[in-house]
Amino acid sequence: MALSPTRLSECLHACGVEIARTGADLAARGWTPATSSNFSMRIDDSTIAVTISGRDKGALTPDDVMAVGLDGRPADPALRPSAETALHLQIYRRLPATGAVLHTHSHNQTVASRLFAARGAIALRGWELQKAITGYTTHDSTLDLPVFPNSQDMRDIESRVDAWLDAGKPLYAYLIAGHGLYTWGRDMPEARRHLEALEFLLACELDLKRLGGTP
Repeated sequence: MALSPTRLSECLHACGVEIARTGADLAARGWTPATSSNFSMRIDDSTIAVTISGRDKGALTPDDVMAVGLDGRPADPALRPSAETALHLQIYRRLPATGAVLHTHSHNQTVASRLFAARGAIALRGWELQKAITGYTTHDSTLDLPVFPNSQDMRDIESRVDAWLDAGKPLYAYLIAGHGLYTWGRDMPEARRHLEALEFLLACELDLKRLGGTP
């Protein structure tokens, strides 16, 4: 059942408060330079709250977040969502348990996305913090973090995400070459935990590379 306009407005505001709080924290860490990055939360089975295009993610207010249907239609046609909203919507559709999606552009993420682009994925193994990612319970496992080519046409990236999922491979995050990281979770705390853990793991992989190790 669709939410009433009043209830939708209340839920959108609540999501906007949490997204703004998250944006301020991630910006303070230097993970959202310029007006880059975009964040979203699920409102209900057919609607998400997502950041409006071009807003400073370190100075967000609830008014900088809008409602968009899973079909891509904005609740308010006068507002323009982030250019990469389609990638958020894909995750919510393909992984229905998802409650929040975070896309950031940290230095580590961007450099790693170029360094490992030719491999197509970063195989994270042997790190204790892999256990911060839902579904991983031991450092002995391998967590494959795909690196997809960048494109200005979101359909190109969507097709690669679909192919990965259709192959039955676990997917908790992905990098876009020369771009940044997408990750998600059942709620905002889980999405943030995944983001923080992956940021740390990418930094470790880059340090190993600098020191002559073999990540």
